[in-house]
Amino acid sequence: MFSQRTPASLAPNELTRALAARRRAGLPVLDLTVTNPTRCGLALPEAEILEALTDARALRYEPEPQGWLGAREAVAMHHAAQGYCADPGRVFLTASTSEAYSWVFKLLCDAGDEVLAPRPSYPLFECLGALDGVEVRGYRLLPELDWAIDRAELEAQITPRTRAILLVNPNNPTGSYVHEEDWLYLAELASQRGLALVSDEVFFDYRLAEGAQPVSALGVEADALVMTLSGLSKVAALPQMKMGWMHVGGPEGLVREACARLEWIADAYLPVSAPVQYAAPRWLALAPRVREAVLERCRETLAVFQGIMGGTVRARPVEGGWSLALEGPRTAAGDPALRLLEGRGVLVQPGHFFDFETEGFVVVSLLSRPDEAREAAGLIEGIWQPSSDFSPFGR
Repeated sequence: MFSQRTPASLAPNELTRALAARRRAGLPVLDLTVTNPTRCGLALPEAEILEALTDARALRYEPEPQGWLGAREAVAMHHAAQGYCADPGRVFLTASTSEAYSWVFKLLCDAGDEVLAPRPSYPLFECLGALDGVEVRGYRLLPELDWAIDRAELEAQITPRTRAILLVNPNNPTGSYVHEEDWLYLAELASQRGLALVSDEVFFDYRLAEGAQPVSALGVEADALVMTLSGLSKVAALPQMKMGWMHVGGPEGLVREACARLEWIADAYLPVSAPVQYAAPRWLALAPRVREAVLERCRETLAVFQGIMGGTVRARPVEGGWSLALEGPRTAAGDPALRLLEGRGVLVQPGHFFDFETEGFVVVSLLSRPDEAREAAGLIEGIWQPSSDFSPFGR
């Protein structure tokens, strides 16, 4: 009696069951998966965050499909501070980037149409696609080339029903930015094939590698729609305030048509509450301070893993974001994340959760406290014991 847009089974996976059993038994868990900035012991300007919610204008209901202009102008100012031009008239406020994806799918796709998403990446696209009747097909990122796009496979995945190429910039969990040469390629490909480019840039401002040269979709010129997504959740470390946004770029005529249709979609939802919209300019003004606190934590925790790992397990290079992929050798002993939890009480995300194609990957949050990372690092190293089918780092 239920829609096939929901999963056939809602049963918890093996790792979730093992975690629940450990907690029921009262055993300790060293959790390296927490990416909620409100639960990581960060020093945030709490009084100023709360003060922004006292705007008296929130007592009136004045719905605007695109969102309050003042909030959209603040979004444009945020991007301008990063060196990019965003037109407030092309910005749409949503409750989250997840909702923004849903609106993009509604704008571009009929039931059964397709979008292409990177692999590995955060396992959200399939869920969001299913809820809108859209098929999500994967294209590979190449670990041997620092997670550059496998262009041959990307082009092979395009069919007459493909409507958009999705990107995560920087990728979660590989931490790799979409570099300028890939943007030039993607702009030409999208223009030739009549596809939209949709770039999720919630982690864009969190550059960790000094040599990284990130390029935002806001700076990409293409004869195709270019949708740039972001939100307060990461930009200001305020996931509980529920405001994301998308910016529509591309040729003027195409943008005008897309914005008119997006306004029609937005008018059906009007998702962002008035207090949040009126508070958004003040929160975005606080965002640089908040980001420095988050970046300091991420850099400290990254330095711990980079300093300790490198024997049996190595920390993969990371350019930006809040996640770190750890790579160990292939063994015949099963999922290292499950063995690590059951044998050592350390919780990490398994690589298959993100569609890594080779065994041996686990993912940790860089929001983890440095002392917890230091404690866990030796335990993580010890869980990989070379077996008869030992292959260094999955090669």
